[in-house]
Amino acid sequence: MAAGNIDHPFYEVAAQAQVMMALGHTIHQKFTCAHCGSRQTMAMPNVFYQLGQCEECGHETDIVAQGCNYVAMAGVLTPH
Repeated sequence: MAAGNIDHPFYEVAAQAQVMMALGHTIHQKFTCAHCGSRQTMAMPNVFYQLGQCEECGHETDIVAQGCNYVAMAGVLTPH
Protein backbone atom coordinates (compact mmCIF):
# COMPACT_ATOMS: atom_id res chain seq x y z
CA MET A 1 0.00 0.00 0.00
CA ALA A 2 1.37 3.43 -0.91
CA ALA A 3 2.05 5.94 1.84
CA GLY A 4 -1.01 7.94 2.86
CA ASN A 5 -3.53 5.42 1.52
CA ILE A 6 -5.61 4.11 4.37
CA ASP A 7 -7.93 1.20 3.72
CA HIS A 8 -10.23 -0.08 6.46
CA PRO A 9 -12.36 -3.22 6.80
CA PHE A 10 -14.93 -3.30 3.98
CA TYR A 11 -18.08 -3.81 6.06
CA GLU A 12 -17.14 -1.11 8.60
CA VAL A 13 -16.51 1.41 5.81
CA ALA A 14 -19.74 0.46 4.01
CA ALA A 15 -21.75 0.93 7.23
CA GLN A 16 -20.23 4.38 7.81
CA ALA A 17 -20.86 5.33 4.18
CA GLN A 18 -24.54 4.36 4.64
CA VAL A 19 -24.75 6.88 7.49
CA MET A 20 -23.20 9.60 5.33
CA MET A 21 -25.59 8.85 2.44
CA ALA A 22 -28.57 8.94 4.83
CA LEU A 23 -27.43 12.45 5.78
CA GLY A 24 -27.62 13.44 2.11
CA HIS A 25 -23.93 13.24 1.24
CA THR A 26 -22.59 11.68 -1.95
CA ILE A 27 -19.85 9.10 -1.49
CA HIS A 28 -17.34 7.50 -3.83
CA GLN A 29 -15.66 4.26 -2.77
CA LYS A 30 -11.84 4.19 -2.89
CA PHE A 31 -9.44 1.28 -2.77
CA THR A 32 -5.78 0.52 -3.29
CA CYS A 33 -4.86 -1.87 -6.11
CA ALA A 34 -3.46 -5.08 -4.59
CA HIS A 35 -1.04 -5.44 -7.51
CA CYS A 36 0.47 -2.02 -8.25
CA GLY A 37 -0.59 0.03 -5.21
CA SER A 38 -2.39 2.66 -7.29
CA ARG A 39 -5.21 4.46 -5.51
CA GLN A 40 -8.52 4.00 -7.31
CA THR A 41 -11.85 5.81 -6.94
CA MET A 42 -15.08 4.30 -8.21
CA ALA A 43 -16.91 6.49 -10.71
CA MET A 44 -20.43 5.43 -9.68
CA PRO A 45 -21.52 7.39 -6.58
CA ASN A 46 -23.30 5.83 -3.60
CA VAL A 47 -22.47 2.23 -4.59
CA PHE A 48 -20.06 -0.12 -2.82
CA TYR A 49 -18.34 -2.79 -4.89
CA GLN A 50 -16.76 -6.01 -3.62
CA LEU A 51 -14.30 -6.17 -6.52
CA GLY A 52 -12.47 -3.35 -8.26
CA GLN A 53 -10.45 -3.24 -11.46
CA CYS A 54 -7.38 -1.01 -11.50
CA GLU A 55 -7.35 1.59 -14.27
CA GLU A 56 -3.53 1.60 -14.19
CA CYS A 57 -2.61 -2.10 -14.46
CA GLY A 58 -5.93 -3.89 -15.00
CA HIS A 59 -5.63 -6.09 -11.90
CA GLU A 60 -8.88 -7.04 -10.13
CA THR A 61 -8.68 -6.45 -6.38
CA ASP A 62 -10.86 -8.26 -3.84
CA ILE A 63 -11.97 -5.15 -1.96
CA VAL A 64 -13.73 -7.16 0.77
CA ALA A 65 -10.44 -8.89 1.61
CA GLN A 66 -8.21 -5.84 1.07
CA GLY A 67 -10.37 -3.12 2.61
CA CYS A 68 -11.32 0.27 1.27
CA ASN A 69 -12.37 3.77 2.17
CA TYR A 70 -14.52 6.49 0.63
CA VAL A 71 -14.62 10.17 -0.06
CA ALA A 72 -17.75 12.10 0.91
CA MET A 73 -18.89 15.11 -1.03
CA ALA A 74 -21.20 17.36 0.93
CA GLY A 75 -23.55 19.84 -0.65
CA VAL A 76 -23.06 23.53 0.00
CA LEU A 77 -25.67 25.11 2.22
CA THR A 78 -26.81 28.56 1.22
CA PRO A 79 -28.12 31.03 3.80
CA HIS A 80 -31.80 31.89 3.57
